Amino acid sequence: MIYMLEDDEGIRNFVLYALNSSGFDAVGFETPSEFYSASAERVPDLLLLDIMLPEEDGLSVLRKLRNEKITRKLPIILLTAKGTEFDKVTGLDSGADDYISKPFGTMELISRIKALLRRSNNGFDESDVISIGNITVYPSKHEVYSENQKMNLTLKEYELLLILIKNKGNVFSRDELLQKVWGYDFKGESRTVDVHIRTLRSKLGAGGEIIRTIRGVGYKIGE
Repeated sequence: MIYMLEDDEGIRNFVLYALNSSGFDAVGFETPSEFYSASAERVPDLLLLDIMLPEEDGLSVLRKLRNEKITRKLPIILLTAKGTEFDKVTGLDSGADDYISKPFGTMELISRIKALLRRSNNGFDESDVISIGNITVYPSKHEVYSENQKMNLTLKEYELLLILIKNKGNVFSRDELLQKVWGYDFKGESRTVDVHIRTLRSKLGAGGEIIRTIRGVGYKIGE
């Protein structure tokens, strides 16, 4: 089940029609209070969340969901007319797994939804504790520590770090990371990787220095 919290009736109806026509079960809500009421009855598999909403803004909704145990790992895609890098970083820092700026194509949106659901449902082989520098990853518990402090990473930040740290020394291009972590390859969307790397480094603090930028290629961890 996919929930959509969007106050623009035209956009909401259009997206819901596209999702239901593509085989998803999707329900829309105009206000956060309606969404909260429905979520108390049934937690969705994924949420499409607008930022500009009545009652309270989408970022406030996002933070509340991330603070609740039952919705902490709920896959969330922000749908927003705000397309600046600052707004995107703010959304990612608040716990969003992905974002898509309006106007957007339904085919791209559906591809991103499928990719996020795949990544959420299909785990990595997570049997060993991994430590590099000041960073320690406990895959079985889905936890990351930097300088002995537990990090609050989004699903995508965690998966990005895990791929790089499990493949220490290997360089990944932005397109490769986009495909491996997000499961899609849209022209011009490699900027998504850069934004996530920036927020990941920021959250890891001094430990973030292990993520190296290989100019003209992409990113790696280690020598």
